Amino acid sequence: MSEELKRLPLHDRHAEAGARFAPFAGFEMPINYDKIIAEHHAVRKGVGLFDVSHMGEVRFKGPKAVEVVNGLISQDMRNTEVGQARYGVMCHPHGGIVDDLIAYKLSDQEILICVNAANRAKDVAFMREHAGDGAVMTDESDQWVQLAIQGPKAQATLTPTTALNLDDIGYYHFAMGQVAGVECMVARTGYTGEDGFEVYIPAEGALAVFDAIAQAGKAHSMAMCGLGCRDTLRLEAKFPLYGQDLTDETNPLEAGMSWAVKLDKPEDFVGRKAIEQVKAEGVKRRLRGFVLQGKGVPRSHYPVFNGEEQVGELTSGTWSPTLEQGIALGYVDVAHVKAASLDIGIRKRRISATLTRKPFYKRP
Repeated sequence: MSEELKRLPLHDRHAEAGARFAPFAGFEMPINYDKIIAEHHAVRKGVGLFDVSHMGEVRFKGPKAVEVVNGLISQDMRNTEVGQARYGVMCHPHGGIVDDLIAYKLSDQEILICVNAANRAKDVAFMREHAGDGAVMTDESDQWVQLAIQGPKAQATLTPTTALNLDDIGYYHFAMGQVAGVECMVARTGYTGEDGFEVYIPAEGALAVFDAIAQAGKAHSMAMCGLGCRDTLRLEAKFPLYGQDLTDETNPLEAGMSWAVKLDKPEDFVGRKAIEQVKAEGVKRRLRGFVLQGKGVPRSHYPVFNGEEQVGELTSGTWSPTLEQGIALGYVDVAHVKAASLDIGIRKRRISATLTRKPFYKRP
């Protein structure tokens, strides 16, 4: 293992739980503890615990914090309530996506942004370059531990550890309060398609919170979960992954993210003009879901065909443990996005796949 890899603050706890580690985004990350499919089903049917402390956190604080953030991201934090979170993107001047992110409105003068682990350095540099005056920007990425409790039994698991009324925290909302005696931010967000919470914990309090959640989870057979099932879960929910489904060259409109791009807000955010031009001219391709109708496992970069013509390419793919079918995301030329089915090239075979704009899985 490279000495340059960072270790999570809770690394020893993961090692004790039998984690298999691998390099990811500069960290030595738990990939799985049990079989990936077992961890996947544990989240769908019960509850799983993920350590996602490799993610980045950047705080903006000052009288113009909302205005400054609005100039950086596609969402409109001016029309966001205190205690509410927004999913959005940062874009290059040419309209390509720098990163997708979640912005939490702590107050009218304070916003915390969570960014992807692999993009931490790039995102911070982009923010420093493009942020206007009126707010102090602080990279707090190494000050936080982030645990995700996900699944139908997530609330029952977290409840004994906190005095917060979790019923009061709606989807994409959050509250500040103590968990296991440590002041934390508890958000009803996640990346699995299930109900659940992401708990932002000051690093010095991480052990106490982790141990309390692990103890509470025993009553619900909570599984420790790694990045392996995190990927299969997010793909079933049709959540895009930066570096695959979203890139520096992907426009958010072709990625189906127009709902998260507020072109009518007063701030002229980076990339706005390029996005407006794409909207006026029309996109040339669109992100679609694929469900294989035959045996096979689709993977990133597999070609998509209409007859003998290649009309697209997959960006993510896996075998869905829940559907027991191959599923994938990929971009298709706009002329073919309404096709009922197209063919996926898997090695020397062609396998028919139906197209969908909906999540492959949606919780009951």
